Amino acid sequence: MNLQEALKQVRQQQFASVYLIQGTEGYLNELFKTELMEQLIKTEDDQFNYSSFDMEEVPLSVAMEEAETIPFFGDYRLVFIENPYFLTAERKMNGLDHDIDSLLNYLEQPSPTTILVFSAQVEKLDERKKVTKSLKKQAEVIDVNPMGEREVRQYLDQTIQGEGYEIRPEAFDLLLQLTDLNLSKVMGELQKLFLYSSDSKIISLNGVKELVPKSLEHNVFDLTNDVLTGNGEKAIQLYEDLLLQGEETIKLNAILLNQIRLFLQTKILAKVGYQQANIAETLKIHPYRVKLALQQVRRFELDRLEAIYDELVENDYKMKTGKMDKELLFELFILKLSGQVNR
Repeated sequence: MNLQEALKQVRQQQFASVYLIQGTEGYLNELFKTELMEQLIKTEDDQFNYSSFDMEEVPLSVAMEEAETIPFFGDYRLVFIENPYFLTAERKMNGLDHDIDSLLNYLEQPSPTTILVFSAQVEKLDERKKVTKSLKKQAEVIDVNPMGEREVRQYLDQTIQGEGYEIRPEAFDLLLQLTDLNLSKVMGELQKLFLYSSDSKIISLNGVKELVPKSLEHNVFDLTNDVLTGNGEKAIQLYEDLLLQGEETIKLNAILLNQIRLFLQTKILAKVGYQQANIAETLKIHPYRVKLALQQVRRFELDRLEAIYDELVENDYKMKTGKMDKELLFELFILKLSGQVNR
C-alpha cells in the first residue's frame, strides 16, 4: 500500500491490526507514525495505551506481552517496534535473544484491540525468513523508500501550494540540490523558507541562498565547477573560506578526488550508452547525483578529467608524505587547472 492511501484510511479511523513500515525515507516513516499517534492518542488516559520498543535494547517477548494486553480506558493499544533487525539478513554481534515464536504465534491471531507497528528503516528485508514472510502476509505493508525526483517535486509542490506559497523554478532547483533530494532535509528547510517569505508568499532564489546551508560536499562541488570552468580567483576564495571554517586540505583534496572520480565514471558510462537510471544503479548512488554530474561533465573532455584525477591522486600522496606544503600544493593545483599558471 502506498503511503497516501494508508494515511487516508487512518484519518478515516480504518486501522489494520498490524503495520509494517519499510523503507529508508525517515520523513515518510515519521509522517505515518505521527498520524497514528494523532488519531489514537488524544487524551492523557490514551498515553497509557502507547508504547515503543527498540529491538536493539528490549527483547521481542516484552513487546509481544504489551501487544496482548487489553487497552486501558480506550479502544486501542498502539505498540511501535523499532529496529526489527531480525527481519533482515543483518547479524548483531551482541544482539538480544529474541523469541521469534512469540511473534509468529501472535500473527496467527492478532489482538483486535492492538495496533502493532513495525518500523523497518532498511532498503530490504530478508524474504527467506519465516518471520518476514508471516509478517508481510498478515501486515499492511507501507512503502516509505526514497522518492524519485519527479515524486519529490510533486510532493513539495502540493505542500508549498497547500501552505499558500509558491516557489520560483530556480529556487526549487537549488533547494533540491542543497538538500540532496532528501525529503527530511527539504521539509526542515521549507519551514524556515515559509517564515522568511511570509510577506510575499513567494520563495525566491535569494531566500534559498541565504537560508539553506551548504554542506562541505556542496562547497567542494562548487569548488570543482570553479576550477573546471577557469574561475581560479573564486575557487581560491572558496578554498580559503573552507580553511577558516576548520576544514583540512587533505580532506578537501579527497572529496574533490571523489567528485572527479564520479565525473569520470558518469562520462564513461554515458559514452557507452548508459542512461541516468542505469548509471545510478551501476554506481549505487541516487539518480539525482548522476543527473547533476551529467550536466557538468558534458562540457569537459574525458582526457582532461583523467589528467585532473591523476594529479589529485599524486597530490594526495605528496600531502600525506609531507613532500610539499599541502596548502601551497592545493592552491597551485587550483591555479594551474584554472589556467592561471603555465603547465
